[in-house]
Amino acid sequence: GRLVVPDGAGSDHRNHCPYCLSSQHLDIEPGDREADCGGTMEPVAVWVRKNGEWAIIHRCKICGTLSSNRIAADDNPMKLMSIAMKPVSSPPFPLEKIEKMTKLMGGDGELKW
Repeated sequence: GRLVVPDGAGSDHRNHCPYCLSSQHLDIEPGDREADCGGTMEPVAVWVRKNGEWAIIHRCKICGTLSSNRIAADDNPMKLMSIAMKPVSSPPFPLEKIEKMTKLMGGDGELKW
């Protein structure tokens, strides 16, 4: 819902909104504009490349395609951090089961905080 311009991205290309970090499903291969889906690519995760640069994982709300895009210089840092912290704040398993899971994996199961 905000105006998004190329200025401020830190490169010649802007592939997502710096405010909500969403994008539009336009490519099959980067830059080809061959996708006929046109769905909203929602930011679902972040990862760190070998060189230490962060990238956003987007998933299309229509077809489920996943893609990775470099972050931009003016991306919303709070939105990036909230996506990065999501697995910590909402783990994929109940925390009270961690001792049992650790024992099943061969550890002693003791929590050492």
